[in-house]
Amino acid sequence: MGTNRRDFLKATGGLALFSIVPSKVLGGPNHIAPSDQLTKGIIGVGGIGRSSYHFTSNDECRLVSVCDVDKNHLQKAVDLAKKKFNEEVQTYHDFRDLIKDPNVDIVHIATPPHWHGLMAIEAAKAGKDIWCEKPMTRTIGEGKRVVEAVKQNNRIFRLNTWFRFKSTFYGLGTTVEPLKKLVDSGMLGWPLKVRISGATGFTWKFFWVGKENLAPEPIPAELDYDMWLGPAQYKPYNSHRVHSTFRGYWDYDGGGLGDMGQHYIDPVQYFLGKDDTNPIKVEVDAPQQHSDAIGIWRKVTYTYEDGCQIILEGEGFESEGKVPYIEGPKGKVYKGFEVELNGKPAPDIMNIIADLPDPEPQNTDFIKCVHTREKFALNEINGFRSATIVNMGICALRLNRTLAFDPVKLQFINDEAANALIDQPMRAPWKI
Repeated sequence: MGTNRRDFLKATGGLALFSIVPSKVLGGPNHIAPSDQLTKGIIGVGGIGRSSYHFTSNDECRLVSVCDVDKNHLQKAVDLAKKKFNEEVQTYHDFRDLIKDPNVDIVHIATPPHWHGLMAIEAAKAGKDIWCEKPMTRTIGEGKRVVEAVKQNNRIFRLNTWFRFKSTFYGLGTTVEPLKKLVDSGMLGWPLKVRISGATGFTWKFFWVGKENLAPEPIPAELDYDMWLGPAQYKPYNSHRVHSTFRGYWDYDGGGLGDMGQHYIDPVQYFLGKDDTNPIKVEVDAPQQHSDAIGIWRKVTYTYEDGCQIILEGEGFESEGKVPYIEGPKGKVYKGFEVELNGKPAPDIMNIIADLPDPEPQNTDFIKCVHTREKFALNEINGFRSATIVNMGICALRLNRTLAFDPVKLQFINDEAANALIDQPMRAPWKI
């Protein structure tokens, strides 16, 4: 079941032989009048999908439809659209109907992660461009299929974590660009160790833990629980499985690591220059995990072939004292972008790096990318790689052991149980 390097590069690089243009450019019966305004539909409007950051409608991109398996969520979305934009939006119960809607150009996936891969693939097949919430997919195998579908159908894909190209990066007190310039300069030396910890400005959400032995409860009338589960294996309904607490169960997400991992790790992939690869080993220090409910962990350590490491320290198990975020043989970077070079403070570091070459420009305007067909800064390819790091850690936690990984074949080495977690079975009739 392995994928060789040539096959994967075919699946991740190059241009497709054809292009599917936004529906409105074509116009015609049952289509909104042609214009430069794109349209979008949101799948999942319970929390993130209805947030002010995503629930928008403007001259560049108009919100025309929403979908949810909870009738209450749908009604709240309808009411919000009326209040914010004074517009009526089309509602759907089944995401497949939204994807087939000829008035939708962009599909925004804001569901629990166990749906991300399947929905992204179906949207790509239907000729829709895709805005997907993190984590990109719940498994490595689903991520591979998304990469293939996006390429084959020449789609534009955006993964919604943005720290590689904008916003102050948590406790670092800076955007990622100065970190990238400093790392690229070689002033810190090589290999580098990156510590993602409460001590360096990052906390893991261990309130996303599951509950064991959940008692079955009546399914609320407003919720289509079977459709909410979708490809996930059937488990009797309990309110703690769904909506705001679903992240605590392996079937749907990966706890705090699944929730925050790609936010934290994707920028590290970027400034380490490792967007085309993955670590070769992951080690875990954690209690034995329950088969259903996600628990806490103490430490997850990733090691790349060149010796670089990413160390995740769980809440309550962080290193003590002044701990560097980035540590190399020649220098260290601390919270607040405090830098040491050759054992001495470098208070003028911003002036030092000001004259260094800037990183390659990134396409950070998703709407523009849809129009020009240029890849977005965080797309299906580099997003897949950072999601794979998260999913490697989740596999190691579930098995509670060190795993060796081949970043070319995209499979674990000599570990059948770990490789079984790469492509997990979907509940019929769902498949990718």
